[in-house]
Amino acid sequence: MKRSEINQYIKQAIEFFDKNNFKLPIWATATPEEWEKMAATGNYNEIIENQLGWDITDFAKNDFLKEGLSLFTVRNGSQKQGAGGKTYCEKIMISYVNQETPMHFHWNKMEDIINRAGGTLVIQLWKADKEENKTEEPFTVQIDGVTHHLTAGEKVRLQPGESITLEPYIYHCFWAESEPCMIGEVSKVNDDSGDNRFYAPLGRYPEIIEDEPKAYLLCNEYPKN
Repeated sequence: MKRSEINQYIKQAIEFFDKNNFKLPIWATATPEEWEKMAATGNYNEIIENQLGWDITDFAKNDFLKEGLSLFTVRNGSQKQGAGGKTYCEKIMISYVNQETPMHFHWNKMEDIINRAGGTLVIQLWKADKEENKTEEPFTVQIDGVTHHLTAGEKVRLQPGESITLEPYIYHCFWAESEPCMIGEVSKVNDDSGDNRFYAPLGRYPEIIEDEPKAYLLCNEYPKN
């Protein structure tokens, strides 16, 4: 992705979240120059070490509006902290119409995916076996606490306010169907470096062409103190 695209989509996300009454932390709009000073204080270590903040990705496919996602991690723990740290994570995301988040599952993370606002959110699901293959087995999921019996590859459509619980080893891909969706995620600790099993190998973060200065920092770009 070009840096100009990342800047643009972060600005759009800020406006979209605000329009839908989701307020971001104060540091969400800090500039790179402000982050240099903030990091030096040592007071922002939880944000830096646990990679809170902006995550705009095209999964290294270079076609963001076809396969991509805009994320902001509001809170997160760390596997390294063990029992002494937070055991949960919260994200807010935007999926544009027909913009797919590629098929993947998590080995360890259980998560609730919530359609917070916007159009219909479509999630397609399969159960994986221990060899990480998609299976044709039927399975169950919880949608707002209600058990639903699904067949392999079935699509679930969530309207604003609805949510689905995804256990480990459930392959899923999702996209907005009719208009952009504001998507919430509440989960166990998120570990993007070690707990994403994409069905087709791809990169988690974009390869960035620096065609203009950074307006904001991504969650993997913070300065170290």
